[in-house]
Amino acid sequence: MTLEALERPAAGEPQGALVLFHGRGADEHDLYPLLDALDPQRRLHGYTPRGPLPLSPGGAHWYIVPRVGFPDPDTFAASYRLALEWLDSLPYPAERTVLGGFSQGAVMSYALGLGSDRPRPAAITAFSGFIPTVATWEPDLDDRPPVAIGHGIYDPIIPVEFAREARERLGDENLLYREYPLPHAIDPGFVREVSGWLPVR
Repeated sequence: MTLEALERPAAGEPQGALVLFHGRGADEHDLYPLLDALDPQRRLHGYTPRGPLPLSPGGAHWYIVPRVGFPDPDTFAASYRLALEWLDSLPYPAERTVLGGFSQGAVMSYALGLGSDRPRPAAITAFSGFIPTVATWEPDLDDRPPVAIGHGIYDPIIPVEFAREARERLGDENLLYREYPLPHAIDPGFVREVSGWLPVR
């Protein structure tokens, strides 16, 4: 079994890859337009994989949610392994790959980019997510990659306190952090800022 994904080719010779993971109940189409918004000159080969779990209330999921901040260990571990295998099959090294996502997808980006057994990506972009607390995964925050965090202060799904906790754990070095007056959503202004911030060009 492997992940299904949409691809958006680079305009010329790719400088690397941009991989965006969707949120709970969405699919690989959801963040596809964000590839062009983050990389308008198409320097990177874009991918939007689909979560492997078809759960209620519909759409695709990366893990079961017993409590916000604490993914179900079994489903999280299974999706994490699948995502690792899929990422490692891409024709781009980790240091030329940007990982990003929204909500559950941001959680997966943190996990894949900060895992203690993983090479460091070029950057992580986390929209409205959290660094997971789960028995099957442990973060390594030493020598971490650049991270961009954006979160709505009125988010009723994943409260902004999770973003603030991530900021405290990660430290301010090589960190782009923004809060904006939105609910569980991505701020277009922050997307433009992240687009200019991305280290792979």
